[in-house]
Amino acid sequence: MKEDLCRGLEASGRGRAYPATITNESPAVLTLEPMVQRSQPASLARCLVSEPAVSMQRVPTQQDDGAGGDAEGRGDSVAEKESMMMELTRLVQNLVKESSWWERRGVDCCILAAAFLCLPLAFLLLGSSRLLWLLAGVLLMGVAHAVITVKGTHLASHGALSESQAWGKFWAIFFIEICGSFSAQAGVQGHIKMHHAHTNIIGLGDSSVWKVPSLSRTLYLFVAPLAVPIITPLVALAQVKGRSLALLVRTVLNITLGLYSQYWLLTNISGFRSTHSALFCMLVCRAMFSVPFIHVNIFQHIGLPMFSSTRRPKRIHQMTHGVLNLPRNLLLDWTFGHSLINCHVEHHLFPFLSDNMCLKVKPVVSKYLTEKQLPYQEDRYLSRLHLFFQRYQELMVFAPPITELVGVQ
Repeated sequence: MKEDLCRGLEASGRGRAYPATITNESPAVLTLEPMVQRSQPASLARCLVSEPAVSMQRVPTQQDDGAGGDAEGRGDSVAEKESMMMELTRLVQNLVKESSWWERRGVDCCILAAAFLCLPLAFLLLGSSRLLWLLAGVLLMGVAHAVITVKGTHLASHGALSESQAWGKFWAIFFIEICGSFSAQAGVQGHIKMHHAHTNIIGLGDSSVWKVPSLSRTLYLFVAPLAVPIITPLVALAQVKGRSLALLVRTVLNITLGLYSQYWLLTNISGFRSTHSALFCMLVCRAMFSVPFIHVNIFQHIGLPMFSSTRRPKRIHQMTHGVLNLPRNLLLDWTFGHSLINCHVEHHLFPFLSDNMCLKVKPVVSKYLTEKQLPYQEDRYLSRLHLFFQRYQELMVFAPPITELVGVQ
C-alpha cells in the first residue's frame, strides 16, 4: 500500500556481469546471478534489462520434444500453459458465486467495524492514571490502528469492501487518506497499477522501493520501520506535488483531519495535558506494527525470481514464482489480513477477492498449482527474517538477478 515510502533512497554503485545458472525446476529457470559491489537496485536493474550481459539460450524442458519434436505438439503445449490461468479462474469464480455476501465481504467489514468500536474504549483507557490500564489502552489503540490502516487500506485500494464503484472510491479515500495518512491516488497507482500489474518485474514492480541500502541490516530491519508513521505523510505530499490543485488540497485536508482528530481525542477525551505526550502516544500507537509491516512487504517478494520487462512469463508463472505465503498467524491475520500473510499467492492471482475469500479459495488454488506442478511457495516468518539478516547485502543492497523461465516464453 505504501510502496513509495522509501523511493529515492538508493545507493550508487557500478555495473556487473551476470553468469547464467540453471536450476532444476519445471519450467526450467535460468537465473543471472549478480557479482560484486553495491549498486542502485532500480536504475541498474533497468540498465540490465535493456543490455543483458549474457546471451540466454533456450533449454529443452518437459514441454519440448527432445531433438526437435513436431510443431503441432509444441503448439498444444503452449496452448495448455496459456489456458491454465483461465481454468484456475473458472474454479475460483465458481466458488465465489456459491459464496454468500457474508463470506465475500461481511466478515472483513465486521473486523474493520470492530476495530473502530474498540477506539472509544482505547481513548478511555489512555486517560487512566493506572499504568496497567494505560498500557492496555496503548495496546488496544495500536491493534485497532493496524487493522484500520493496513487491512482497511489494502482492501479499500482493491475495491474489496463494496461492489459499488462510487462507494469503493469513497472507502479508498477514507481509509488511505484520513486513516492511513497517505494519498489514495498515489497508493492505488503504486500498489495496483505497478506492484500488482508488474509483480517482480525489474524496474517496475520489483519491490526496490522498500530498499534503503545506506542502512545497516539491524537498523533497517528493527529500527528504521519505527519512523514509518512520520515518513508516510511526507511521502504522500511528495507524491501529489505537481498534481492538480484539487488533489493536493484534498490530500492535505484529509491527512490533517485524520491526524488532528486523534490528537484532539487524546487531549480532550484521554486527558493528555502536554502536546508532546499526545504526539508521542500517537507515534507509539501508529508504529506498533511498523516492523512486521516492513518485514511482510519484503519477505514475500524480494529474494524470489525477478523477471525482465521484455521477457516476462505468463501471469500464472509470474505470480507462482514471484510470490510467497507466510504461515497462519493469529495476530497478523487479524491486523494485516489473510491476503497479506498466508494467502498472498491467492491475492496476487485474484486481487479483487477480500481477505476471507482468499482464505476460502486457498485450498482450491494450492491443490490446482500442485497438480499442475507449479510452485506454491511458503515459508515461516522467522525463517525469512533469518534469511534476510544473513543475506542482507545480497537481497537488499545488490541489484536482483534476472530469472528466465525457459520453455514458457
